[in-house]
Amino acid sequence: MPKNIKLEIEYDGTSFSGWQTQPRKRTVQKEIENKLEKILGSKTKIIGAGRTDAGVHALGQVASFKTKSRLKEDQIKNALNGVLPEDIVIKNIEEVDSDFNARYSAKSKIYQYRIYLTKTALNRNYAWEIRYNLNMKKLKEATEKIIGKKDFSSFCVVKSTKKNNICKVKKAFWRKKKSELVFEIEGDRFLHSMVRALVGTLVDVGRGYFKLFDFERIIDSKDRKKAGITAPAKGLYLLKVNY
Repeated sequence: MPKNIKLEIEYDGTSFSGWQTQPRKRTVQKEIENKLEKILGSKTKIIGAGRTDAGVHALGQVASFKTKSRLKEDQIKNALNGVLPEDIVIKNIEEVDSDFNARYSAKSKIYQYRIYLTKTALNRNYAWEIRYNLNMKKLKEATEKIIGKKDFSSFCVVKSTKKNNICKVKKAFWRKKKSELVFEIEGDRFLHSMVRALVGTLVDVGRGYFKLFDFERIIDSKDRKKAGITAPAKGLYLLKVNY
């Protein structure tokens, strides 16, 4: 009987065209599947918890796959980390119940978005550099408006194929440490580019481009054109998947 294996993965999304396999493009899923085929001796399809976009990073992506290989979990982990490129690391591996599915078994996901309020050399590929003076009080007040079960159509790319755009945001908050500003959000599901659209629009509130009542109207409008810009992919991290 095949074993069901769960992977916890960290990756630097800078050089990837996202998580999901795409023809003639470098993706995280394709890199891992190619290496698993060599290690396990057969083609192996992995299922990811979240389909991160090009340039988005992960500290706690989760994937699962089934295999008849007799290799132990630690052997698979060590073999993968020995052949994967340096921008992908398998942090943990374990055998799980046969009905576990990395995507459909997930209860919630946590994302972080990082902003630098000053120019940075070391973090230029890992945060959004902005020059605006942001009002933290207004940022936090607007962020409170996204908590709960709502239609987030205003923060979703038009081409999204979701049956509906209703998501439940369990928590969302900002914290500031010197010149770094971090936004963290947990939800039961996320629409395509939703977190980045939220961040871009919230930043517009913080810099005074939108008022608080404007932000509330944007949510109610369910119209992506009413919201702010989509924040750059490089500042976004899939932090954790909860099961």
